[in-house]
Amino acid sequence: MAHFQIDYSANLGERLDISGLCHAVAKAARDTGVFPVAGIRVRATACDHVVMADGNPDHAFLDLSVRLRVGRPEAAKKAATEAIFAALESYCADVMQSSSFMLSMEMRDIDPELSPKASSIRNYLPEDLR
Repeated sequence: MAHFQIDYSANLGERLDISGLCHAVAKAARDTGVFPVAGIRVRATACDHVVMADGNPDHAFLDLSVRLRVGRPEAAKKAATEAIFAALESYCADVMQSSSFMLSMEMRDIDPELSPKASSIRNYLPEDLR
């Protein structure tokens, strides 16, 4: 199980294909081999009310927060973080070069005692992705 939550300044939607970004993050996550395909969830939320740095409304940001169940080795999480962030940087390179833009990411474990789950999604996936 892994939640990939992208928060971004609403003005970034004019500069970047957010739907394409979600697909790029999902692909990067799958490619790491660290996350089961059935557990990958990528979503993006535009933040309409943002103040950054000096308050210039042209500044933009994108923050990826990854939450996952405990149990993965630290080395695997570090490698996955590096690979996913590299995919983010690549996808956002034009925006970073052409405008004021801040990109960040954080991966953290979820305490399973405080995070109950239920899902039927595996019932609807091809056998090789369960």
